[in-house]
Amino acid sequence: MQWLAGRGAVVAVPVGRSPDWDLIADLGGQILRIQVKTSSFRRDGRWEVTLCTRGGNQSWNGLVKRLDPSRFDHLYAHVADGRRWFIPAVDVGGGSKLLLGGPKYARFEVEPGLPLPDFAADASVAAL
Repeated sequence: MQWLAGRGAVVAVPVGRSPDWDLIADLGGQILRIQVKTSSFRRDGRWEVTLCTRGGNQSWNGLVKRLDPSRFDHLYAHVADGRRWFIPAVDVGGGSKLLLGGPKYARFEVEPGLPLPDFAADASVAAL
């Protein structure tokens, strides 16, 4: 929300749960539905951002819910070291994860923010 507000957006969050987006931003008169993802996991030098939901409780029925790019407008990703991306939904694809930090999504990387709160406390991640 801070990054969007810094660009002049009016930001709103849903009352209750929204299954397809986490916030809405009015950016220059354009209303954007934004899905927010964070990650502190690195694989082969890239940040892995999970795009699907696999339950969240002990009674998981085995169904995987993938993001549907037609149901949000942008993906905002913020990773442990503070790097951030603002990716149009049409460029996200339909997989279960993104690998960020390489050339494929480089044009969508925005200026870095603060590291995620537990990043500095995790010595194994902080050494990256």
